[in-house]
Amino acid sequence: MEGFLVALVVSFGVIFVAELGDKSQLMALTFATRFKTVPVLIGITVATAVVHLASVAIGYGLGASLPTEWISLVGGVAFLGFGAWTLRGDTLTEAEKRKAEKTSKSAIVAVSVAFFLAELGDKTMLATITLATQYGWFGTWLGSTIGMVAADALAILVGRMLGKRLPEKTIKYGAAVLFAICGLWLILEAVTQLT
Repeated sequence: MEGFLVALVVSFGVIFVAELGDKSQLMALTFATRFKTVPVLIGITVATAVVHLASVAIGYGLGASLPTEWISLVGGVAFLGFGAWTLRGDTLTEAEKRKAEKTSKSAIVAVSVAFFLAELGDKTMLATITLATQYGWFGTWLGSTIGMVAADALAILVGRMLGKRLPEKTIKYGAAVLFAICGLWLILEAVTQLT
């Protein structure tokens, strides 16, 4: 039990700090201005749990890493597309608006996929792999997942507060810029790794 607690605490602390100011927090803030808080948090948790489970498996069992530079490049291009889509905007009928407010499945899927792509090859994934080579896999997985979700929850709270105070047009342009920043960030990381 002592090894589990050490792995839990160490991985929580390392990942929480590593996530502060990371592109994932920008993504969480962006999604929080467009969707309800609970679906965004669920999406982040699902993606983080899956990526960190893979990270722990790699670090603990295989000791190797995935070829993440190409995945980062594809993810970066996707984020640029998300930004353009946000600028283009969508119009909903009143019936669609009511349906969107009732259902959160599409928000969960969108957030999960976006976070999954963004986290592959990210510093938190690499940190989790490293931690898993030194500590038990379950404590590392649980601590790293909770640490990342906690850090991103801070961004969601900030995003929700901003969403209530800013005009819709400002949120639209801000979200597009944040998606573009995330996309360019991923592309830059991929190009750096490929060269």
